[in-house]
Amino acid sequence: MNQEKPSAPDGFRRVVAELRSASWRPELQIEEIPAPQRIAPFAAALTADVVAGDEEIGSGRLVLLHDPAGNAAWGGTFRLVTFARAEVDPEMVTDPLLRSVGWSWLIEALTNHGAAFHSPSGTVTSVSSESFGGMAEEPPRAEVEIRASWTPEVEDLEPLTPHLQAWGEMLCTTAGQPPLPEGVVPIPSRRTPQGRNGRLR
Repeated sequence: MNQEKPSAPDGFRRVVAELRSASWRPELQIEEIPAPQRIAPFAAALTADVVAGDEEIGSGRLVLLHDPAGNAAWGGTFRLVTFARAEVDPEMVTDPLLRSVGWSWLIEALTNHGAAFHSPSGTVTSVSSESFGGMAEEPPRAEVEIRASWTPEVEDLEPLTPHLQAWGEMLCTTAGQPPLPEGVVPIPSRRTPQGRNGRLR
């Protein structure tokens, strides 16, 4: 016998409403996608492309997880999980500091935007490739990948927006885009991102 899933709690619906109405940097093309179904009782997810001119220079995704019963590993009832990838100068991957600097892009973005958070964790990976034989004319390629998660302190009506702004900044920084000048604000979304079925889990 199939059981209907419980309705999303008010707290989860509130932060998802912030997610769907967020303002984003002009380099970011945001779309809501189906969220993972087995990690937490409630979830929402975004995907992003970082675009400069007509060229995609980076990509990422953000998953918002919520377990009303709490999760000991998270230290709370919410968790944000992200993945970001961008091409970098092949010479950068030989820098032993690249991975620690890549991690700092996330932590500094969260701090700079005043996002209340704790329990961050993740990995930064840098990879390079060189082509040979029939593909020898292909230029060397290098990428940096950031996989991270953190617990946003949004249970007591604290806003999710600073976390979204920090995530957008981290994506753009990973793709080599400079921070927005002081006093410049992100552009409001022209549409509300929706999943394939347009509904919350």
